Amino acid sequence: MTESAWFYLKALVLGLVEGFTEFIPVSSTAHLLILGDWINFSSGDNKVFEVVIQFGSILAVMWIFRGRLWQLARGVLSGEREELMFARNLAIAFLPAAVIGALAIGFIKSLFHHPGIFVATLVVGGLIMLWVERKPHFAKHADDTVASQHATAYSLEQITWKQALVVGFAQCVAMVPGTSRSGATIIGGMLAGIQRKTATEFSFFLAMPTMLAATVYDFYKHGAVLSDQQLLGIVIGFVAAFVSAMIVVRAVLNFVARHTYRPFAWYRIGLGAVVLAWLYFR
Repeated sequence: MTESAWFYLKALVLGLVEGFTEFIPVSSTAHLLILGDWINFSSGDNKVFEVVIQFGSILAVMWIFRGRLWQLARGVLSGEREELMFARNLAIAFLPAAVIGALAIGFIKSLFHHPGIFVATLVVGGLIMLWVERKPHFAKHADDTVASQHATAYSLEQITWKQALVVGFAQCVAMVPGTSRSGATIIGGMLAGIQRKTATEFSFFLAMPTMLAATVYDFYKHGAVLSDQQLLGIVIGFVAAFVSAMIVVRAVLNFVARHTYRPFAWYRIGLGAVVLAWLYFR
């Protein structure tokens, strides 16, 4: 097999991994960078591949929720209060990451080159998830589908602007590789008083403008210097991420409606230990 063929095969594998991990709180970026290092996949110093293919996963969510997006668009255009509030909350949650991301993108990208950071973020993130799930004001049983009496938002329309702002700042924390954007925003939403399944859905919707902005920005900054091989690799990874995300999204929503995030927390801690051992012995 030629060197180019190996490159495209690796891009395909990474795209599939991206789609499977984007919407569960285990950090798709950590998986892409760690696996990419293990299989010797070189996407370039700018890491455009790892950023852009994530939007393939987001497109899958947009397709799955196309009916809700159409409802939102019609509601905003017709001035429906609930839809206007939902759109406002998405904008509020999006702004912190947009501002901080634009100001600190160089520093954030530099962290991609330090695998040791993943150990800390994976383990600490897992411990935080375990702590949040142990707090008594969340659902007491794994199969609860309704939040406890202290949670105030049981649907997307009930989320307040203050809760949306908390989710927005939680998304800023997720800029550190290994944190997990979905994990940070979901846990942030739960801490703000949003029921688990609703927090997950809000995280999905917030991913749409966030990853679109990141994709457009990265192509604007680095698109001109990408080689034909890198561009085709991005296309392959993008399509693979879209297909695998189509499979995963509904399964994630069904899972979180009946279970806690503890399994993902223990997975993060275990993966962090594996990465630490790999860094030590390599």
